[in-house]
Amino acid sequence: MVKILITGKNSFVGKNFIKYSQYSRVDEISLINNRPEEIDFNKYDIVLHLVAIVHQTRTIPESDYFHVNKDLALRTAKAAKAAGVKQFVFMSTVKVYGEFNVQKGAWNEESVCKPGDAYGKSKYEAEIALKKLEDNNFTVSIVRTPLVYGEDVRANMLSLIKLVEKFPVLPLGKIKNKRSFTSAQNLVAFIDRIIEKKASGVFIAKDEKDLSTTELVTLLSNYLDKKVRLIPIPKFLIALSKKVYPKIFDRLYGSLFMDNKKTRKQLDFMPTLSVEEGLKKMIAAYKQTE
Repeated sequence: MVKILITGKNSFVGKNFIKYSQYSRVDEISLINNRPEEIDFNKYDIVLHLVAIVHQTRTIPESDYFHVNKDLALRTAKAAKAAGVKQFVFMSTVKVYGEFNVQKGAWNEESVCKPGDAYGKSKYEAEIALKKLEDNNFTVSIVRTPLVYGEDVRANMLSLIKLVEKFPVLPLGKIKNKRSFTSAQNLVAFIDRIIEKKASGVFIAKDEKDLSTTELVTLLSNYLDKKVRLIPIPKFLIALSKKVYPKIFDRLYGSLFMDNKKTRKQLDFMPTLSVEEGLKKMIAAYKQTE
């Protein structure tokens, strides 16, 4: 029976993997107090590497991103390979492509990567370095995801939920962007399938349907049982906000969407939950914690 080690203890994705994965023999370990070279990888078949520094509200040195997201991942993979681990699953990000879609089409598994910040650059450099370790006895599987949501959600999605709860009127009407999302449960199912097929390469895990910001907020307000009026912003204010608050503008008005037809074909897989089902389940869990 397959035995899996998650590097990154008590992470959002890790908790969901333990809860929803078809694989029951799963351990976790923190890399804060454990050096990769000192971990006993011998009893594991798979390593699911979730350790990462993502976007921080506080300013940190760029070198910290590369130390954790690239160097630590590479050290972990080397130690795992030396101990006989057969597969290394690396959690990457949509940010390897860039900050947002500027071209008409969606990003896919073969799109050119032009990361725009330390987070995206460190993850992309890690991908390249890890692939060089692959051989017939050591499979490297790279999973790129957009924003992941689900039970015990954090970061940007949690902020948006609280915004919808607090304000009865929001300037988010008639936004015609496109954004991809991944429910944690769908992500776990993707990872399970990658492990099951011992699949090598770059994979995109996402919900089948993309949403505009307006559609997303409408769904959240419905599941929260909140009446929220969404009003459109005049074009001159949109242009002003893009200049004054570019990061906030990109998150709310910009497009960031992906096409994973190749992944689904290679894995012979479809997401288990629709985006509507995933969001509804997330809000139900959120309500229980209030």
